[in-house]
Amino acid sequence: MNASAGLPRWIYVPAALGAVFVALPLIAIAARVDWPDFVHLISSESSVTALLLSLRTAAASTALCLLLGVPLALVLARTDSRLVRAARPVILLPLVLPPVVGGLALLYAYGRLGLVGEHLEAAGIRIAFTTTAVVLAQTFVSLPFLVIALEGAARTAGADYEQVAATLGARPSRVWWRVTLPLLAPGLVSGAVLAFARSLGEFGATLTFAGSRQGVTRTLPLEIYLQREADPDAAVALSLLLVAVAAVVVLGVGSRRLRGASAW
Repeated sequence: MNASAGLPRWIYVPAALGAVFVALPLIAIAARVDWPDFVHLISSESSVTALLLSLRTAAASTALCLLLGVPLALVLARTDSRLVRAARPVILLPLVLPPVVGGLALLYAYGRLGLVGEHLEAAGIRIAFTTTAVVLAQTFVSLPFLVIALEGAARTAGADYEQVAATLGARPSRVWWRVTLPLLAPGLVSGAVLAFARSLGEFGATLTFAGSRQGVTRTLPLEIYLQREADPDAAVALSLLLVAVAAVVVLGVGSRRLRGASAW
């Protein structure tokens, strides 16, 4: 049965307007690109360096999000204690926190004179204004995306299969690896893709906490911002490149999801 059979016809009007509202700026970027010089504009040394740094740090921050976010999402989904309920808004706060504020918070926590940073500095470990700072800034803003996607998947899946496995004698760790993670695989991949895409486009927290050092902390969004004044054509070309990279990641996984659960 057609899933849209029960929708009133008028609802397609605001839906179409919403789609146009999102697509029009992207079309405007594509129309503004200097296509004859596109390859030259995106292949400068600084642009390639910024792109590669963005891909490396986004991959590293996504891995860190998985390491921390998967257990965190499962605790939020499976535990109903007051402490967990109180912690949930704090964990999801970066979703609505201005990125610059997030960068300042990271600076006051891990900077040279920060809450933790001064002790790390005394031990010879410096985080602020390094590539590590880029990864931490991206993880800070991206972690809630993975957590909220995976928490929703865990709540939808329920705990019935895990309980059955436990009654059959499976240890908690075996249930985790053999039952829980396979059940949550679609949500896990979706959350990881969201985290990667968010990390790839991170700007404010990165600039505030890591600065803009070429080859060290200057990711592609920062390079686009700098090129906006120096070379507007290069900024537009790099913006389209960033959109294309994000689209490949999101649409690649999205098309797999559309093939149904059998794709997993």
